[in-house]
Amino acid sequence: MIAFSCLALIQLEKNNSSGFRLNAPSNPISAGQVHFELFFAAAANWVPDQSAVEDKARESSVPLVNNSTRAALYDFVDANPGVQFRGICAALDIAIGSAEFHLGVLKKAGLISFIRDGKYKRFFVSKKFSLTEMKLISLLRHETQRKILERINAQTAVAHHDLASELSISSQGLTWQMNGLREKGIVRERMEGIRVTYTLNVAFTPMLNEVLRIIRD
Repeated sequence: MIAFSCLALIQLEKNNSSGFRLNAPSNPISAGQVHFELFFAAAANWVPDQSAVEDKARESSVPLVNNSTRAALYDFVDANPGVQFRGICAALDIAIGSAEFHLGVLKKAGLISFIRDGKYKRFFVSKKFSLTEMKLISLLRHETQRKILERINAQTAVAHHDLASELSISSQGLTWQMNGLREKGIVRERMEGIRVTYTLNVAFTPMLNEVLRIIRD
């Protein structure tokens, strides 16, 4: 309490030097009352620095992870764009609570960002990818969708039956996957009688090739 009071009074002196003044009391008051008012006026304007907070946490046995953990998190996200939160924890062997805290610090600092992929958060280094690229990377992190797009990209056009056979997936399952890709505008469907053929939207071809290269590296 004494240390805090000293810090508060020092801050008050700084405020006074910069033009901040308490209103003079209209009635005489005791020295104790003056001290009380000075203490709380200064305390209201006092903000501890980060090192003071961390020192206090150590004193109270709050577990802290040093900044090398944040560096490891940043490097891992940079090397694995679109990685899930659980994937980060497992790969780096970091407890969920610690990972949440340090990722939050990195996000607040503007170093990383994330987008939602259903119930998952997928993390990226900030400003490295456009929103469209992040969405495409997130999509390719799903194994079945990645294989579908790899096949179509490699063969230009693929029949529904052949694609289902190559991927060992049911016809109904493939239809469900393709409906999602068509809604996103990534693939196009062509009907020839009862034959269904899929092609890649050419607007996505350059981006898809680049993103596939990033994921494979």
